[in-house]
Amino acid sequence: MSQAAPASTRWWFTTMDGAERRTFWGCFAGWGLDALDVQIFSLVLPTLLGVAFLHDKAQAGLIATVTLLCSALGGWLAGALADRLGRVRMLQVTVAWFAVFTLLCGFAQNAGQLLAFRALMGFGFGGEWAVGAVLIAETVRARYRGRAVGTVQSAWAVGWALAVGVFVLVSSLTPPSLTWRIAFFVGVLPAVLVFFLRRYVPEPPIAANAAGTRPPLREALAIFGRGLWKRTLLCSLLATGAQGGYYALTTWLPQFLTTQRGLALFALGGTLAIVIAGAFTGYLVGAWLADRLGRRRTLIITAVLAFVIVIPYATVDFNVVVFDILAFPLGFVSSAYFSAIGPLFSEQYPTAVRGSGQGFTYNFGRGIGAVFPALVGLLADRIGISVAIAVFTGIAYALLGVAAALLGEAPGVPLTDIEPEADA
Repeated sequence: MSQAAPASTRWWFTTMDGAERRTFWGCFAGWGLDALDVQIFSLVLPTLLGVAFLHDKAQAGLIATVTLLCSALGGWLAGALADRLGRVRMLQVTVAWFAVFTLLCGFAQNAGQLLAFRALMGFGFGGEWAVGAVLIAETVRARYRGRAVGTVQSAWAVGWALAVGVFVLVSSLTPPSLTWRIAFFVGVLPAVLVFFLRRYVPEPPIAANAAGTRPPLREALAIFGRGLWKRTLLCSLLATGAQGGYYALTTWLPQFLTTQRGLALFALGGTLAIVIAGAFTGYLVGAWLADRLGRRRTLIITAVLAFVIVIPYATVDFNVVVFDILAFPLGFVSSAYFSAIGPLFSEQYPTAVRGSGQGFTYNFGRGIGAVFPALVGLLADRIGISVAIAVFTGIAYALLGVAAALLGEAPGVPLTDIEPEADA
């Protein structure tokens, strides 16, 4: 009778126990469905600008930016509440919140209403990552933390693919005046996940054991105090580079492909499918590298690669074959670095303020990075959308690499052992 292979020789996922797997799939589904709701907006942008009530790219960029700014505030608030009320409970709240307000976007009658609904949706969108990343990091064993948290990040590509599929299907069956509304209506589906989270996903023991020492919300400001403020500053700068580069690219990618490359509906869907396949692969490889090479090295390497690939893709007039071939590495490099961010940030803060720390820093980056799509939109009519994308992604990737080089890391170290710096 053969014996089971030792844990060291088996794929890390097969060594998870039941609670770890349920938590993994709950967080994976939450992040993927979050992506579905977020990416729908960029996909319907050409329709909103062409046949609906958006008048110019600056107005569209403003809506994208306000959504991200609200997600920044929502992420910090949700993270702080997760320290106080529990990870699983707040994950349920954030998922239900962004699903309902995405649905309401489909009922908007003018730009002001759409702006308001997207802004409110942003609160839940920002909170989901903050809570989910802490939840999975605290649940899985330390030696696989990078791979587990990073692989959850790959769900973003799955949600993005679902959004593209929904958009292409709806666009082919309905007139443009209805396409964008129906696409937003589909965004209510994530609310179903709440029932799974409530029934099957437990609170991490490390968080439950810290319940008696969790700070009230006013003490969430402890992440700016002695021993933690340097980590908070560097994590915030790193997240700004990561988010700014990503949103400057992906918010305007469908518009870029449509107007600069002249892609029609199905050609657009095909090119985006290649980009998304590259992104999914990038997330998985980045997750593996985060444990193999370390969080910092992974971030620096992928930031450099992103700079090398994205700038030429946006600015050089390649022929169609080369353009499509480069779509895969474009998706890969613009996503791979995210897989190392979750585990790196989870290793910066003690349990009592981990939700506040991760929620603030990641979403501070999202808030500042939110300005990038608006700036691209404002400058696109003056210098061209290609050059505008290249300028702001280049700045973002440089910031990401420098901040990563200055941060410490603790791969394999139990999160219960994370302490503030002795002298700050």
